Amino acid sequence: MICKLINLQNKVMRTNRRLLIEQLDKRLNVFQTLESVVIPDKGWVNAIRVSLNMTLAQLGVKLNISRQGVKSIEDNESSGSISIKSMKEVAEALDMKFVYGFSPRDGSIDNLIDKKAEQLATKIVLRANQSMQLENQGIEEYKIKESIVNLAEDIKREMRKSLWD
Repeated sequence: MICKLINLQNKVMRTNRRLLIEQLDKRLNVFQTLESVVIPDKGWVNAIRVSLNMTLAQLGVKLNISRQGVKSIEDNESSGSISIKSMKEVAEALDMKFVYGFSPRDGSIDNLIDKKAEQLATKIVLRANQSMQLENQGIEEYKIKESIVNLAEDIKREMRKSLWD
């Protein structure tokens, strides 16, 4: 009875995790189209300010900081060391909204998990096979591939924390 309850609880957790991944993929999908956006050399703050024909001093007034402070913000953005908080404040001062996000390189979180699970399974199976070969018990290539696929499916289903080591 306890075993059935634990199995049911694990199944519910996997279903919830699956749902969370699907929801996250939908949210992040918006950013896929933005990957081709080229960030201006001097950063967005400078590009927008210059395009609006706004001086450093004028933006400084809106932010309640000096023109040197605005220049520092622009320099920090350009070098990649600006905070999200600062970008939100500048966006607000420019009557805009600051937006940021992540875009999975493999197209989706699900694809990322697939890739990591296959890498981990390959590492585990090949290491085990190497040990077995030392004892003249190695397995055939097709069996290695089959074992990798099966183990990757198990790793993905369980979402082992070792996936991210």
